[in-house]
Amino acid sequence: MHTGKSYKLSEFLNWTRRDIYVLIVLAVVPVVAYQIGDIKWLGIPSTVVALLGTATAFIVGFKNLQTYNRTWEARQVWGDIISSSRAWGTMSRDFFDNAEKSKELAYRHLAWLAALRYQLRENRAWETISKGHNAEYLKYYSIPERQTALETELAKYLPDAEQKQILATGSKATQIMSLQSKTIKGLFASQAIDVAQFLDMQRSIKDFLLQQGRCECIKDFPYPRQYATINSFFIKLFCLLLPFGLLTEFDKLNDSVEGVIKGNMVWLVIPFSVLISWMYTSLERVGESTENPFEGNANDVPISQMCRTAEIDLREMLGETDLPPPLEPRNNIVL
Repeated sequence: MHTGKSYKLSEFLNWTRRDIYVLIVLAVVPVVAYQIGDIKWLGIPSTVVALLGTATAFIVGFKNLQTYNRTWEARQVWGDIISSSRAWGTMSRDFFDNAEKSKELAYRHLAWLAALRYQLRENRAWETISKGHNAEYLKYYSIPERQTALETELAKYLPDAEQKQILATGSKATQIMSLQSKTIKGLFASQAIDVAQFLDMQRSIKDFLLQQGRCECIKDFPYPRQYATINSFFIKLFCLLLPFGLLTEFDKLNDSVEGVIKGNMVWLVIPFSVLISWMYTSLERVGESTENPFEGNANDVPISQMCRTAEIDLREMLGETDLPPPLEPRNNIVL
């Protein structure tokens, strides 16, 4: 997540420069052929390009709206997870006279948060973090889950036997929550908690599993591929045809100018074509970077920072003072 006031124009231009290079080539080739090669039939009616641009604008706007909704839903889910985690911390502390049992329940919950965020950072075929413009931007920030192994994180919160058991399973977050439920059941059976407390904690576990399922839905079901494909196709087609649609329009301007620029107005197709096309490709890049809010892009939901905040809160509830520091932004970006 970007924590600054806004991205600098230089950052945005650098992020999209590969697109700009392609757009310059797409603009220069038809202009040179038209102006120097005198191939006048290259010009196409501007109405065709205008209609295509209108259709493209609609579908690009639709995609950006839907991808924003995905990111906002992810932010809401993790807001609920952090709020419920604090409630779990208070229950773990206040329902028991046994400090070790309170710590066990709180720390196992922190292990669940760690396992869930590592699960959400796993790569999917449709994600874009490995694309050149995103991979290059990784030098400006760091992804905590790529720097530390899950085994190292779980070792902070779970005893060795539990850690080995969890690491041998497929859905580690689910199995951690299953252990949590089993522990609560045992505490109720031994009358360490009463029925009301048992039901409160079981409801919390159910809520955590529901929030985990919502995260998995966002992670494992991308923006529909048919929409993503047609969006990309329309933008590429529009950027390809735009210079051809502007050739005759700028050529007509030669009749209304004098001096050195007379006869050379067609060359202005290059900057204007690049500018208009860049607007469309940049909107596509923004929508693309918002589509998958957990993969580790600079604009993703800061689940690592949120988990660190929850860890600090829960450990403070237990009376601990040796706490990890909050995750701070690097170049105004924090995950």
